[in-house]
Amino acid sequence: MLSRVASHIYWLGRYLERAENYARFIDVNFNLMQDLPTDLKEQWGPLVAATGDLALYEKKYTGFERHQVMFFLTFDADNPNSMLSAVTNARENARIIRENLSKETWEKANELYYMMQTGLEKKVWKKEDPRQFYEQVKNQILLLYGLADATVARTEGWYFRQLGQLLERADKTSRILDVKYHILLPSVYEVGSPMDFLHWMALLKSVTGFNTYRRLYGNIDPSGIVEFMVLNKYFPRSIYYCIKEAERCLHCISGNTADGFKNSAEKAMGEMRSRMEYSEVAEVISGGLHEYLDTVQLKINHISDLIDINYFRVKENNISQSQSQA
Repeated sequence: MLSRVASHIYWLGRYLERAENYARFIDVNFNLMQDLPTDLKEQWGPLVAATGDLALYEKKYTGFERHQVMFFLTFDADNPNSMLSAVTNARENARIIRENLSKETWEKANELYYMMQTGLEKKVWKKEDPRQFYEQVKNQILLLYGLADATVARTEGWYFRQLGQLLERADKTSRILDVKYHILLPSVYEVGSPMDFLHWMALLKSVTGFNTYRRLYGNIDPSGIVEFMVLNKYFPRSIYYCIKEAERCLHCISGNTADGFKNSAEKAMGEMRSRMEYSEVAEVISGGLHEYLDTVQLKINHISDLIDINYFRVKENNISQSQSQA
């Protein structure tokens, strides 16, 4: 497979996952607002912090009004990580490699792009209840995932898309957990209160894991939730599960059927996976959850850079030409 094609497939997976995560975060946060006391209704600042774009937001806006935050995260063209930017980039990547996609996948990606354009025209961020729009976006992206799962051959292209999707998912899970643990709770006196329960419940719903968590762990407990979202070996959105599956994708791409690694990306991924595999939640919390999650995000970024170096750059006359996307 050409490195150019592999790069576009990888970033197609990342951008779709980014848009789907944003749609879910906003939808869950909007639902949470309906249950909070009046003086705490507008907790939209932590949502911006979870995306890592707080500095950019504060350059453009004052305060964290609901309409401002929803526009910034959904339609702001100046935000390179907004849903509209992610969907536009995903569609552009799909267009460039259209011959490598099934007809149905391209059509649904196109529909998703025009769905976002329609939402922009209708100014859904100003509506009293915009949840239907975000639900439609989530469902459209999940439909794309289903089409890929049912129709795409398990060759290099499949594994590059999965790789991008899994790394993006691990990054977003770490960010939303970090924000809840350190920012979202208004006061230490609220710990263990019904309001605290609402926040933890919203956190689990933001990764579509509330029902699964209750079946596996029972009562809502902060340490249980941290273990579930970070170290659980079976939940598809836990950080460990994503890293483990991403490592498997790298091995399938390189043809590595033995133990060990064939390149620097596999080595870094294997080191991260093995450390998480033998970690315990008590160690994670005692060492500082924020510090642990910050390290996770840095490692994911480092692994992404190594994937770019190993697979997406063309070397001609000893000059490396980067084909990665910002």
